[in-house]
Amino acid sequence: MIEYVLIAAAVILAVLAVELKNLMQAVICLGGMCIVVGMLFAVLNAMYVMVFQLLIYVGATMVLFLSVVMLTEREEK
Repeated sequence: MIEYVLIAAAVILAVLAVELKNLMQAVICLGGMCIVVGMLFAVLNAMYVMVFQLLIYVGATMVLFLSVVMLTEREEK
């Protein structure tokens, strides 16, 4: 049962990451999706994959995405 909730949350967060216009909110949704996928691996007893999911995707990639988004100049509308 919990697997279906995590899968639904991952799909919703992935769609939000693509559809949101605000870049900061999109990156936060993408990070949340990576965390939910890591939780799904934990529920499926794939701890080794979960650790790498959280370290590489959430740790490294999200820091890179957030720093790029914060360093780019945005036009004021």
